[in-house]
Amino acid sequence: MATSKKSNRHRPGTLLRTTVISALAAALTVVLTACNGDGTSTAPAGGKTTTAEPAGSAQTASQPAGAKPADQSTTGTGKAGSSHSSAPQPAPSAPAPADPLASGGTEADDGCDHKMPISPDEVAVYRYTPEGGSLSLIVKYGNWGCAPADSDGAPFETVGKETYMPMDQAAYVTVTTPIVESTENQHIGVQEFLDWLEANPNSGLVFKYHLGADGAIDRLDEEFTP
Repeated sequence: MATSKKSNRHRPGTLLRTTVISALAAALTVVLTACNGDGTSTAPAGGKTTTAEPAGSAQTASQPAGAKPADQSTTGTGKAGSSHSSAPQPAPSAPAPADPLASGGTEADDGCDHKMPISPDEVAVYRYTPEGGSLSLIVKYGNWGCAPADSDGAPFETVGKETYMPMDQAAYVTVTTPIVESTENQHIGVQEFLDWLEANPNSGLVFKYHLGADGAIDRLDEEFTP
């Protein structure tokens, strides 16, 4: 009886299947080696690669996308270009209101001219002198100021230095208080007037004067002041 023998040859289908399985195993090994240790692929999603950017232009990980970069300018020297401090500057203070007195104004319009000119025919009389053989009054020129609120009259404000004015020995003189007891001008002699000046020097009484043809005072009238 004939005994059947098994053939040692593989079938063609079996050989092809073995070859495909080996190829798939090799491909899987390549894919796994291209991944990270945790199994995550190093390639970015979508298959796009990241292009390296210059240092300093990339945003930090902690800064959200689209946020304005922090101001990295520094104060002081050491870098080109001017730098500005980020600290807020104090606002300029408002100018102080103008002082009305400093600008020539007054608290209230009192109707007084505060820039009166020097009076051309009035002087404050202080003393007299007979030096040089002729009579001269020692006087100061001035003008009338503005009367204070609690005063009955304006003051005569003198300016400059004392000066000498020649006076006629026969001049016509009228006076009021305090030379005489009257608020109306009273006529007195020149010597009586000189005696009062000698007894009351530097009184500064105000007189209106008139000059004669020779340039000497020929009339003198006291200005009454309260």
